[in-house]
Amino acid sequence: MIDRRQLLRGTAALAVSTALAQEGLASPAIAAPARLGLPRPLDGRPAPAYDYSRANRLPREMTGYWTKSFDVGGGTRTAKVYISSETPIRSYYTVVAVPDGVDTAEFLREWRDIADRRQEGLFVLEPAEGGWRGPGEEAAYVEAAMAFFQSNPYFSVFGLHYLVGYGAGAPPLEAWAVAHPLRVISQAYVDSAGLDPSYLASYAGRVFDGETEGTYTDVVFPDGFDLITYQQVVLPTWYVNPKPSAAASLAYWKKANDTVERGSHEGTLGTVFRQRRGSGRWMTSHAGPISQVAVRHSAVHPRQVVDFLTAYTRYENFFAYGNQLYERADYDRLRVRVRTMVVNGFVREYLVHVPRSAQRKAPVLFVWPGNSQTDRVFLDATQWWKVAEREGFVLVVVCEQYSNSSVSVSHRDSNAFFQQLRNVMVTEYSVDPSRFYSTGQSAGSQVSQNFAVAFPSYFAAVASTSSTAAPNGADTISMDGLAYPASHQAIPNYHIYGSGDLGSLTGGLWDGVANNLDSWASYHLSNNGLTLADVDTLDGRVSGFHGRFRTWTWSDRAIPVLKLTKNLYRSHNTTAEEPPMLWDFLKHYSREVDASGNVVRYYSESAFRDPRDKKRI
Repeated sequence: MIDRRQLLRGTAALAVSTALAQEGLASPAIAAPARLGLPRPLDGRPAPAYDYSRANRLPREMTGYWTKSFDVGGGTRTAKVYISSETPIRSYYTVVAVPDGVDTAEFLREWRDIADRRQEGLFVLEPAEGGWRGPGEEAAYVEAAMAFFQSNPYFSVFGLHYLVGYGAGAPPLEAWAVAHPLRVISQAYVDSAGLDPSYLASYAGRVFDGETEGTYTDVVFPDGFDLITYQQVVLPTWYVNPKPSAAASLAYWKKANDTVERGSHEGTLGTVFRQRRGSGRWMTSHAGPISQVAVRHSAVHPRQVVDFLTAYTRYENFFAYGNQLYERADYDRLRVRVRTMVVNGFVREYLVHVPRSAQRKAPVLFVWPGNSQTDRVFLDATQWWKVAEREGFVLVVVCEQYSNSSVSVSHRDSNAFFQQLRNVMVTEYSVDPSRFYSTGQSAGSQVSQNFAVAFPSYFAAVASTSSTAAPNGADTISMDGLAYPASHQAIPNYHIYGSGDLGSLTGGLWDGVANNLDSWASYHLSNNGLTLADVDTLDGRVSGFHGRFRTWTWSDRAIPVLKLTKNLYRSHNTTAEEPPMLWDFLKHYSREVDASGNVVRYYSESAFRDPRDKKRI
């Protein structure tokens, strides 16, 4: 397989022979994958029933090989779906456009084997009876199929996808990528003629504005702000055996990825044009220049294609200024454990990552994903695993429970779940209970902030993004359908939100408009004996890429106790630039709870590396 660390960092070249040997491609001891049988029809099929027998999996009845038909211009077209038996909710999928003249089931033998091994899904585009036509003629079919793929009652997807096009099926799929670059993680095209220069030019200069989706607030950019164009969206691309006519496509993607002019030979990938150092692309502002365009002039195995594609992940599929390309977590290399427990009668999943950098008695961060986001989605989307690797804390990522449909999840039994998780961490891991922290995004932020109001003794501090909590008129908060009284006890708290966030977070604390942001600040300031006027600066401290962050801090005797950051250039979804900021706040606090429930909190400027600077708050 391709070493993803070398792939992303561009260190040593990889020999093709070594890669093939590692893949076992020539070994007669490996049996060929069995042929897929006849697909079952999805047309007219009712939504699957809930399957509570296992945690974070699509219903068993949906696993297998399926076909879906589409009425396109008065004719019928089809697409296939393959779901492995262990595919999670909102799994990664690879979209495969098969070439002309093949039997789809036969062509998918190796791909099905890969999907089973990776516990992922496939969505397969097929030609019409007469074969693939040009990208323009196929646009209606590809749009219809992709719309179904991205939202349907039968299975759920990560939200951003891997694309692989073969032969005449490659240009129609690539055309979709050009038109929807925020929804593509990475792409590969085999034996492709590429796209016409006029089509590429028609999208290259289009810009992404500040318009958001649904109930979110539109982002207003300052005068003179340079909007992102479609051709500035970095998108890792591998062209295998390209036709001479693919030159325009290759030039387009090299520019999009801001690559170096001269490529270098790197074994399996062929000639690689890496994103240049110092690249100013928005989509790699946090991860650094990890993207690339590669060109190989010999055949590849699907496993090699998958190794290239899945070295990457991406998050935020509609707002360009929050869209980011990252390294995808390798569970085996990182030793991420996928665990389950029964909570109030339901099997629940959670992830535990104990990095090699963690010392004995390590701190623990409990992470609550946003609504509909599983533990696996959130591990990649936030890159919390990288922060844990660098800082040496234990990471526990919660998975939600089946909710408004059998293929989606939301938070449930959070208080009971946390108490059981806490017991597991204390009894099975070498951790420091005085340094338990909580974070989350959106609905997961709501969980963390509810804990801060009703159960502040659970944690040394909380820090979360894009949803706040404060007591209602009855001086309670609601969690899991139950009302809990507000404690009115102080706990260090940090919140980050976007200027294009929920309507309930619109504006700031000094705009004269009362909303959830104001009630959150008022409650926690009062608990600390502070007011808005005690802020460090009214203008907010500027930081981040393009000065995107404005931060306000309130301190008690020079110890920060409340902090608020506004991300000027994102909508609701978080970005991986924020977790390091959250941890940089959390790590300085600890707390002790006596037998009577009394809490004593401490602050350490060194994050408890120097025992002499521990101060009681």
